[in-house]
Amino acid sequence: MKVLLPILILVMVFVIIFQIAKASEYVSVLKGEDKSNKQTNKVNAFMLIAFLILGLLGAWWCNDLYYDKTLFVKGSASAEGTEIDTMLYITIAVTGVVFVVTQVLLFWFSFKYQAKDDNKAYYYPHNNKLEMIWTVIPAIVLCVLVVFGLRTWFKITNPAPKNSILVEITGHQFAWEARYPGTDGVFGKKNYKLTTGTNPLGVDFSDPFSHDDIHIGGTDIHIPVGRPVKLVINAQDVIHNVGLPHFRLKMDAMPGIPTTLWFTPIVTTAQMREKTNNPKFVYEISCDQMCGPGHFNMRGVITVETEEEYNKWLAEQYKKPEYFSVYPDKAPKVADTGMLKKLDTLTTAQMVKGAK
Repeated sequence: MKVLLPILILVMVFVIIFQIAKASEYVSVLKGEDKSNKQTNKVNAFMLIAFLILGLLGAWWCNDLYYDKTLFVKGSASAEGTEIDTMLYITIAVTGVVFVVTQVLLFWFSFKYQAKDDNKAYYYPHNNKLEMIWTVIPAIVLCVLVVFGLRTWFKITNPAPKNSILVEITGHQFAWEARYPGTDGVFGKKNYKLTTGTNPLGVDFSDPFSHDDIHIGGTDIHIPVGRPVKLVINAQDVIHNVGLPHFRLKMDAMPGIPTTLWFTPIVTTAQMREKTNNPKFVYEISCDQMCGPGHFNMRGVITVETEEEYNKWLAEQYKKPEYFSVYPDKAPKVADTGMLKKLDTLTTAQMVKGAK
């Protein structure tokens, strides 16, 4: 019944429109087709002006109503995202002006040059100067916008600054996995053939550089404010996309083809909670590429904190490298003088220096 009712309503609406159209035809015959066409043209011309005015007012009203609910209100949470916001505002301003001018002219011309007995068409087939103006000027404007966009794109995809925090993000249906290099600052090698339940990233633990790597389950990534962060992005099955809306960034995660980008966070999670007046606010990692039925649930969290808070968190992570989770029998005992004792005695400053 719930399906049948909408169908019946649609059929009735169609029948009503059809009957109105037939009645209009009969009225045209009675009045005379020429007189009826003139009256119809006049009505349509006024309706076009009404549509123009109501449409522009509606667009402005929607902007006023929903702008405060967009991410633009609180600004970008990264330095590079601020540049992207500026480019977007410029693009909206340029295209907005063009849109308003062209639409006003379109509807005004339709009104002004409606069919009348005293209106005669003016034959104006070609004008080289006019063609040049509306071809060259838009081309120049678009080229300038593209150049600014490419400049920012090359900036965030080129090699990151030397003092960058290094984080690897791997996507799979339907979750993210994060890995940090250990105190040596180097990631261990990976091999997809080694992927198992206990080794979800396929880390090659025969590589000594992998023994101090940190695997963050649940993708609660921690990064310090004011420090560049380089992301090394991978995918294990299909194409995913690391979406960082609050930082105004995104990058495809391609199976077998690592991609990279870097950015500098400028607002901590605590500060953004104050700005948004939302104590539960978190920076999200979304998947911006349709990747299957669980795509909507593919979400991660980034915590931006002070350098001191980040150092403290990192020091705790260094004490539990993934290698010992996969091979618990190789983990040093409390009485041993191996890696565990070294990690226990290392100061936070030493650990962070090693990660750099």
